[in-house]
Amino acid sequence: MTYHPDLSGHVALVTGASSGLGRRSAEVLSQAGAQVVGVARRSDALAELKQIHALPWDLSERDGLSALAQAASEPFGPPDILVHAAGINTREVADDVTLEGWDITIELNLAVPFFLSQHLVTNMKTKGWGRIVNFASLQSSRAFPAGLSYGASKGGVAQLTRAMAEAWSSSGICVNAIGPGFFRTELTAAVFDDPDRAARNAAQTCVGRNGEPEDIDGPLMFFCSDACAYVTGQVLMVDGGFSAK
Repeated sequence: MTYHPDLSGHVALVTGASSGLGRRSAEVLSQAGAQVVGVARRSDALAELKQIHALPWDLSERDGLSALAQAASEPFGPPDILVHAAGINTREVADDVTLEGWDITIELNLAVPFFLSQHLVTNMKTKGWGRIVNFASLQSSRAFPAGLSYGASKGGVAQLTRAMAEAWSSSGICVNAIGPGFFRTELTAAVFDDPDRAARNAAQTCVGRNGEPEDIDGPLMFFCSDACAYVTGQVLMVDGGFSAK
């Protein structure tokens, strides 16, 4: 049974809201009563989301994060729930990693979650309540082919989550991360386009299947609600037991 706490009275900012698990996160938070601001580059995809304030924005522009924090606070007030679902995987093999690919991967996957949070925690501290959810990965702790830059960024996300929790949880801000297994999204299209590879990944799990979008609902709601008041600095693998085998 999916857990849906009442998030009425809360404002959530979700990055990467135009597709995949970011889109699912925005929808579920809205259904739970939160007022949601969805951020992504593709305005057309954002416009498809119902009951969500669309805020088209290019997160790769580091100098724009302060302005983004301000713009995200205008529709409903300062966000007290922040979900960092935006990400990129260049899938460059180690010998072919480029400076450009490295920089954009580290910037979007690792730097943006910290610096955007930094711009928004002041109001959370004033309120004495906040929830920040980062997106880690199987590659936070495991090496996959053509995943050097992505793995480095997601390994960093796991440590970033712990460091952010150490810095801010005494102010009532719980910081945790979800580590998805293999879910069918735009980011994993290359995996699911190969049926044999997708089947092997499913067989590697303990439950015998790959993830469905609704599998993220319960863990996300837990981390975004009062239920996790004494849980912070944790990485929860939502992978069907893939990382347990």
